[in-house]
Amino acid sequence: MKVEIQSLHFNADASLVEFINKKMEKLDRFYDKIIGSDVVLSLEQLNTQVKDKVVIIKTQIPGNILIAKETSKKFEEAVDLAVESIKKQMEKFKAKQPN
Repeated sequence: MKVEIQSLHFNADASLVEFINKKMEKLDRFYDKIIGSDVVLSLEQLNTQVKDKVVIIKTQIPGNILIAKETSKKFEEAVDLAVESIKKQMEKFKAKQPN
């Protein structure tokens, strides 16, 4: 699966990119027909202070696009929540598919 990571208005460090790639690779276990995913990292700001970290994951599968948006104090936590949301969406999608 191809994973595109984009960080808006800041540079994501290598450890965060590696963490995201590891988490996204695990999605292949739940659904093996994933075309690709886009991960967008951004900072939610209140005036000049950073309030929260925002992660949006868009995952393309045949016939559908799954989207999850999560916010948290840490990017890692937001990524975990978003990946979990995508995983649940995949399970629902698979359940609706004819065998």
